[in-house]
Amino acid sequence: MPRRLSKAAFLILLAVPTAVEAKKDKIAPDAFAVTMPDPAPPAPPANGSIFQGSYVALTSGGRAGQVGDILTIQLVERTIAAKSNSAGTTRDGSIGLTPPTTGPLSLFNPSDVAAGGNQNFKGKGDAAQSNTLSGEVSVTVAAVYPNGTMLVKGEKLLTLNRGDERVQISGIVRAIDISPDNRILSTRVANAHIRYVGKGEIARASQQGWLQRFFSIISPF
Repeated sequence: MPRRLSKAAFLILLAVPTAVEAKKDKIAPDAFAVTMPDPAPPAPPANGSIFQGSYVALTSGGRAGQVGDILTIQLVERTIAAKSNSAGTTRDGSIGLTPPTTGPLSLFNPSDVAAGGNQNFKGKGDAAQSNTLSGEVSVTVAAVYPNGTMLVKGEKLLTLNRGDERVQISGIVRAIDISPDNRILSTRVANAHIRYVGKGEIARASQQGWLQRFFSIISPF
């Protein structure tokens, strides 16, 4: 019985890293789902006016501005971070006493009552990180707010012969930042959530195995 319990405990420990990673990457199923436009209301009867209720204003053109409209986000993400620090200290000290030549302390030599010491420390640390992401993703308008900003979200799925690649993005955009051809830079997206993930043998080859991840978590070094 104790042997069975030990095996069960070992299997539970091995499953902990996988469960932790799955919980960390948990995302709502509709976080990047496409938003369909609202059903069009019935057309009002003709009243003899030149412009009816469904016309598009000349000032807005064909820009996205309603729920369900499509716009393209140009990914121009580029981040560079670097940090460096260094420190150094040094300390020296010595002490010496000359014993008397007469009396009971005359048995000591000058070298017996001399002491000295020194201390040195030098530390240095460097860190650097660079990320680049480019491309285009078409998204839909999920909500329009009273101040004119819009919530957009969408994703692009590429199925290749060696795996799947998925690009997901959501955030808040301003109508004034949208170009006439319905494009906007990703640097103009507020509260942007951009995810680039992949599945398949290429993605698996670039990750640690489950047993190696387990020992990386419990390792004290």
